[in-house]
Amino acid sequence: MRREPRVLAALLLAALLALAGCSNVPLERPPVQPPVDDAALAGVTLVVGDQRGGSQSLLRAAGLLDDLPYRVQWRTFTSGPPLIEAARAGAIDLGGTGNTPVIFAAAAQARVQIVSANRGNVESDAILVRDDSPLRSAAELRDKRVAVAKGSSAHGQLLYTLRAAGLTLDDVDLTFLAPADAFAAFQQGDVDAWAVWDPYTTQAELDGARIIADGEGTANGYGFQVASNAALAEPARSAAVADLLARIAAAQAYSDTHREQRAQVWSEETKLPIEVTRRAVGRGPDQPIPLDDDVVASQQALADAFSDAGVIPGRADFAAFVDRRFERSTLDAARDGIPGTPTDTRGGAR
Repeated sequence: MRREPRVLAALLLAALLALAGCSNVPLERPPVQPPVDDAALAGVTLVVGDQRGGSQSLLRAAGLLDDLPYRVQWRTFTSGPPLIEAARAGAIDLGGTGNTPVIFAAAAQARVQIVSANRGNVESDAILVRDDSPLRSAAELRDKRVAVAKGSSAHGQLLYTLRAAGLTLDDVDLTFLAPADAFAAFQQGDVDAWAVWDPYTTQAELDGARIIADGEGTANGYGFQVASNAALAEPARSAAVADLLARIAAAQAYSDTHREQRAQVWSEETKLPIEVTRRAVGRGPDQPIPLDDDVVASQQALADAFSDAGVIPGRADFAAFVDRRFERSTLDAARDGIPGTPTDTRGGAR
């Protein structure tokens, strides 16, 4: 039975490869596109994948969704893996995800590019148990039922945490569930532990859950924005992607100095209690970082760990999907903000 998670992951990867083969999304990385004028941007509708309390909430809290030179359609996903599938198929142009879904995308040779990076706290990358559980450490998870979203950042964190405790994924009874379903199973006692991220970690803690392991010393805390090759192949859509990436980076930097504002908007948009969002934001919001060699090396190590565990067949080449064309503009926006907005640090609006 313990080999079943490997089989399921292999089937998922095979399906992605098959879908990639019949997709009309460009296979090769598109070249850097020439500049476009405002009139061309006005005709663009950017379809953006998001997660609960993600980029849309972040941008709104920073006042960066007003007067966009293009239109945005938001599509919400339960976690990173389905968002990546949508980007691969060209169903979305851009989307944010954690460190593990992009590894599965690289393994499946998905037609996407990793176009910006951020890093958040690793305290909230946690393995939880109920307050009445006898479990006190990750080393006690052998033969226990552990809920996790397949291919999510929590999947990667669970792999690393078990390895640090001298265990493997085969040593536990994995139950692959989306976060909402996992929360219900966790509360009802249908699983012994739950590997997840914020705001779910904080929400469960406030309901009485305990953390038996977090990402300190194991997780890299990285998150990424991923663009489809189809979006990058069109000059106007590529320009819109560049602009939105800059706004997301500026909003991330702004959220660090305006945490209460971020928590309030996050609570309003998701209906999560303010105590949850305030505590989640207080742990430290995601911050933009360069897509440098250290990031690539850390991600390659995680990809290799999945290969060694038999979850990913063969070896994924993470660097092959890293596209730095927007790095300078996003990091400049994180430092200086967007002119004429609350994030502007160059003498503009505050």
